[in-house]
Amino acid sequence: MYENGNLKPDTNKRRGKRRMLLFLICAAVLLSPAAAVSADIGPKPSVQITFTGMEGEEYYGTLLSLYDSTGPARVWDGDDRNARYEEGEYEIWKAFAEYKDADGFYFLQEWWHCSENQELKWLYWPPSTYKILLYFPGRDAFYVSPVYTMYAFDSYYTVDLSGLADNPVLTAEKCYDYTWEMISLAVRILLAVLLELAVALFFGYREKRQLIFLAAVNVLTQITLNVWLNYVNYISGEMMFGFAYILGELIVLVLEAALYCALIGRFSKTPQRRGKAVCCAALANVLSFFAGYWLAENIPGIF
Repeated sequence: MYENGNLKPDTNKRRGKRRMLLFLICAAVLLSPAAAVSADIGPKPSVQITFTGMEGEEYYGTLLSLYDSTGPARVWDGDDRNARYEEGEYEIWKAFAEYKDADGFYFLQEWWHCSENQELKWLYWPPSTYKILLYFPGRDAFYVSPVYTMYAFDSYYTVDLSGLADNPVLTAEKCYDYTWEMISLAVRILLAVLLELAVALFFGYREKRQLIFLAAVNVLTQITLNVWLNYVNYISGEMMFGFAYILGELIVLVLEAALYCALIGRFSKTPQRRGKAVCCAALANVLSFFAGYWLAENIPGIF
């Protein structure tokens, strides 16, 4: 196995093949459509609505969709096994499920008890074209808005309900939250960098200059990816966003692997193997998917 204290060439080849296999497996997991729509420490589209003028009365809200599904949300197919409601929520679910929209928009079995905090926040893959629908069980009455489309990656609105008696049509005003979006982006980038550095330490990159270089590359790729996805979603909507997400992650993976291979040696006191740098980039991106999935479930407002 050894020749003059060194690994034989065929052993080096086998090690190189194993690294390439690991890289391809990581890339496949990272870029699978199922993973791309459900994970990554990256942005997710959202629609967030704040209601005013209706404190003290119970009401529920949803977004009616132009299409019969979006992400994991979908219209009820008539099978009781696929009805999505918790214990004690049947009457509200039934009211929404039986609502017939004049334009054929769909109820996707997602709704919010808006009177609790005067908000409706669809934070994970909302419909891109929608109507706002409110149900007041005390009145047994529905109020619906005109058709809206996502005007930004995260679309914020306010709806004044104080004039419903005179005008039963809901009117939403845009109110983009620049401060929260900057905080959200900063938190995503920070967590991505911390994860990247943890993986780097696992692979033996412990020199200060190495870690600074790896962090700088990750900040660059995260900012570029977030800006690009926001732009794509703004001009092209949800369908194009899914394709752009997969393509963007592929570009990030390849770019990081290429930069690590080409430059990590300049920031190291000893020679560095390129295969290790590629595996480090691949594993860090795959782990970010799984970490992002957990975070999206538990802190959806940021992820």
